[in-house]
Amino acid sequence: MIYKFKSQADADVSMLEPNGEHMLALMGREPSAQGVVTVAQMPAAIAALEAAILAQEGDEHARLRARAEPFIHLLSNSAKAGKDVVWGV
Repeated sequence: MIYKFKSQADADVSMLEPNGEHMLALMGREPSAQGVVTVAQMPAAIAALEAAILAQEGDEHARLRARAEPFIHLLSNSAKAGKDVVWGV
């Protein structure tokens, strides 16, 4: 499965299933075929992803940052525009 995170505020972010599920888990979300991150949930989601990146060291830090940065960018731009981020819809 491919996770395709979408928002009316920015370009889509696609991830393979393991990476998409990892991002959701870092945000405290259960993996699911469909879902939404509301504007109200975005600051906590961004903070959780950024904290996870900082907690990693070496190669793991670089890999997680590379996977998470586009998603953090989507969440940040969506929050500024007042638009939810959805997947599987």
